[in-house]
Amino acid sequence: MIHLIFFQLYLWCLVGVSGVNAVKSVSVTEGDSVTLHIQRDDEIEWRFGQNNILLAEIKQNNKSTFYDGSAGGRFRGRLKLDQTGSLSITNTSTTDSGDYKVTSTKTRILLSTFSLSVYGHLPVPVFTRDSPQCSSSSERSSKYLLLCSVFNVSRVTLSWYKGNSLLSSISVSDLSISLSLPLEVEYQDKNTYSCVLNNPISNQTTHLDITQICSDCCSCGSAEAGIRFVLSALVGVAGVTILAILVHGFRTRNLHQKKSVQTRATDTDPSDVDVLE
Repeated sequence: MIHLIFFQLYLWCLVGVSGVNAVKSVSVTEGDSVTLHIQRDDEIEWRFGQNNILLAEIKQNNKSTFYDGSAGGRFRGRLKLDQTGSLSITNTSTTDSGDYKVTSTKTRILLSTFSLSVYGHLPVPVFTRDSPQCSSSSERSSKYLLLCSVFNVSRVTLSWYKGNSLLSSISVSDLSISLSLPLEVEYQDKNTYSCVLNNPISNQTTHLDITQICSDCCSCGSAEAGIRFVLSALVGVAGVTILAILVHGFRTRNLHQKKSVQTRATDTDPSDVDVLE
């Protein structure tokens, strides 16, 4: 019986310790405030990061002391403690991401661990066209390669969707880089496409209007037809002009010939005609 009681107490201790020390994940957007909630019953201290940098402590008389000048001064003026021992961080930055640990200053027992993730604001995805220029081939001008792009992002996923179906995606971890994801479409395509940028707590979506994106390049056919029409018109005008010049020259030459004949007939002496008779 005694052994059973001790065994139950042992199990209870294990469950209690695992429950208290379980890591609690918290996520916020950069610039927001966050509070890491605890309920203290002892003197405690808050530490941050892998190096366990001391941030703040609170005594039994509710006297709080802050060491926000540590950690490179990144927390200076942004930390608050309430009577429960909960730690608040204002105007959060992505550099605030990491583990926050609460420890009893008397027993040195780890009471709570928080894993804080601070995500940057997501930009709106933009579209750019990467397609061949207008050409005589209508087949080439009917397809376009569109790029969905975002700049200076980290810990995000960029995706193309056709309706609600995922077509393709690309992800980046902690590096701050620019991302571009291609999609080949046709001008006559009537499907609904959207480009989505997301992280675990927010997203930005831009819907694709193919007629707007391809308005200038999709007019290649009409542009070429217009050029052909203008060239044909010019050729026609040139032909009519040449024909008019030829007709005018022909008429002028005939007129000169007639005048020449009349002149010769007038200049002939009648007496010469009698002599000949």
